[in-house]
Amino acid sequence: MIRAALALGMLLATPAGAEAPSASVRPIVRPAALTENVIVPLARIGLFPRPQLRHASVAKASLVPLAMPEAYQLATSPQAPRVTERPALRPAALTQRVERQAQETVRGQICGDPAIQGEEIADIDGPGGCRVLGAVRVKSVAGISLTMQPTIDCNTAKALRRWISDGVIPAVGDTGGGVAALRVVGHYTCRSRVGGSATNNKMSEHGRGRAVEIGGIQLKDGRELTVLTDWNKGAAGKQLKSMWRAACGPFGTVLGPMANAAHRDHFHVDTARYRNGTYCR
Repeated sequence: MIRAALALGMLLATPAGAEAPSASVRPIVRPAALTENVIVPLARIGLFPRPQLRHASVAKASLVPLAMPEAYQLATSPQAPRVTERPALRPAALTQRVERQAQETVRGQICGDPAIQGEEIADIDGPGGCRVLGAVRVKSVAGISLTMQPTIDCNTAKALRRWISDGVIPAVGDTGGGVAALRVVGHYTCRSRVGGSATNNKMSEHGRGRAVEIGGIQLKDGRELTVLTDWNKGAAGKQLKSMWRAACGPFGTVLGPMANAAHRDHFHVDTARYRNGTYCR
């Protein structure tokens, strides 16, 4: 085959001084002598017999795994431990404690969420339209204690859980060992929006059990991030502002120091809904 290819190359090469090849793109006819050397008649190839089907006993035997030499079976990595210790059984006392904690969590959950711990209380009917249906008293949310157990409805409790889980805890991070508790400074009270009697002005969301007020974030090392003293100051101010922004979504109203003087020392969050979306200030 190599000699045939070389012969074809010699035939196609244009010698020095010869005329340029024709402009036609039609290939040159292959010489008969070269064709005879390249094309092998089928008669010379012959017929190959069709492979026979494998006998069932042979096919079955081929499925048996080959025995591995004993030297390879016992071979291990030089870094592998010579003896692997069996893990110790979990102490019975620890198992019982975990089970007891799980049972307590189930018993203490409210609003159908194990992350919200507290107790259900009777519906509240107050003067001037103050009313809370399905009122609950919340002790802790997402593992974070509340210094004052707010009386709110389940919708507000669930919004509080989302805010603490997705906003407060991530904003604090590992600062001071993490979040220990939220200092609650306000919750249900039958009053108007600007204070005073609920009959003299438009009803506050506090009178419907839809509002909570947070004055500070207590840390595990004993320190506290307070809205009054830390807002707009250093790293703590950035963390508080991040929490404030994160509340815009779970809650319908979010007020802080930028809203007015009445909120200079706390965050007001409630689950009121407006046509234009969340009101954050």
